[in-house]
Amino acid sequence: MWPRVDGMRSMELGTPDEMRVRLNSLVLSGRKTATTGLLAEYVEETEGLEYVGERLALLDGDGRSVATIEVTGVRRTTFAGVSWEHAAAEGEGDADLEEWRAGHRRFWSADGTPVEDDTPVVCVAFRVVEEKA
Repeated sequence: MWPRVDGMRSMELGTPDEMRVRLNSLVLSGRKTATTGLLAEYVEETEGLEYVGERLALLDGDGRSVATIEVTGVRRTTFAGVSWEHAAAEGEGDADLEEWRAGHRRFWSADGTPVEDDTPVVCVAFRVVEEKA
């Protein structure tokens, strides 16, 4: 089960180190408005998918809320089915879809989950509604 903070489910981007600091900074600057997760992680954690209008606590590496985000879109697809529009909205500076795919394959493989084209993923779009002090 994912942590609950201030009565909300939470979102933890990347790994709880410099990567999360960088990704959270992109969210807070408005450059990152989407993320992609493995459907298997939802199953493993017995979590339902996010839903449009749901508010989530965006957490730092210490489990503290840095912002409240609101889900603006949720789409189940395969890894190969992720659109460039969604990948670009992740705001991480990828030049194209192939670069995005290569980076995500490296990330998930390093975490012990090799990703194939038919691996189910969840694409989540969001916006910041409140930044924490």
